[in-house]
Amino acid sequence: MNLLLLMLVSALVPQSAPPAPTPQSPPASPAVDDAGARDLPGLHNVVAFHEGFWSGSVPEGDAGFASLQALGVRTVISVDGAVPDVDRAKAAGMRYVHLPIGYDGFDDARKAELVRAVRDLPKPLYMHCHHGKHRSAGAAAAVAVSLGWMSNDQAAARMKVSGTAPGYRGLWACAAKAAPMAAAVIDAASGAFPEVTRPDSFVASMVAIDEAFDRLKIAEKAAWQAPKDHPDLAPVADAGKLADLFRLIDDESLKRCGAGAGDDLKARLARNASAAAELEKSLERAGAARANGDAESAAREHAAATAGLAALAADCKACHAKHRD
Repeated sequence: MNLLLLMLVSALVPQSAPPAPTPQSPPASPAVDDAGARDLPGLHNVVAFHEGFWSGSVPEGDAGFASLQALGVRTVISVDGAVPDVDRAKAAGMRYVHLPIGYDGFDDARKAELVRAVRDLPKPLYMHCHHGKHRSAGAAAAVAVSLGWMSNDQAAARMKVSGTAPGYRGLWACAAKAAPMAAAVIDAASGAFPEVTRPDSFVASMVAIDEAFDRLKIAEKAAWQAPKDHPDLAPVADAGKLADLFRLIDDESLKRCGAGAGDDLKARLARNASAAAELEKSLERAGAARANGDAESAAREHAAATAGLAALAADCKACHAKHRD
């Protein structure tokens, strides 16, 4: 009888609802006092150069843009050469601006465009290159100094957090020589802010590849140092530029080479882009080892770079024999 009564009472007493799921908190925004770069889904090497102004890698697919949304980003500026993913940005409610720069730095006109874009466009603002370590960090540093947000030394410190290698001397120089810009000078810069800046022609890209190769060969003969008669050489930057040039030749240019030739060239370019990226990493590691007094590791990485450059040169020679000569 007592058991039946307990069952009736249990049935009449309302059961407590399960606790509601706790909503997922947005990620903490990267801050200028962060000691290290931040990685988020689809984003790498995210570093703050001012409140609401971040540098990092290219957003990778839906995950990358979802991370940007979670950070509240409203404007994305690409300084990479590749055509940006404008459609994904628009779908995520963001504006894309494409103002490419080189591994060897950028001129005053491009700097002024970048400064005006960062000053005038809606924030938070995310600036990226491909890896988020070199070009976007150098551009962000120059912009931050130009807008009076930080000193040259503070900007250089943020570049180090991003992982900018010492060999990218042009980028370091752009940040070092930056100075606060008058509003009138910024206002005079172009405010077109293009969504897409198309890569150079196929022929122009091939010429630039040959020039980068020539500079790398000079550096290799000088044991991967800048020789006295070429003090401006920066082999790690040239290796990065070479990887970019192979990667950024567009499909339209290849189609004009003929169907079969285009397919073969596309495969070769992809292979050479990867090989040039490995050459860049070897030279970066060699520079770091040399800076740490590790001569043995530096020599090993230089040997790898020499082998990598030789393999690239052989592949290019074979490609020329098949498609150009």
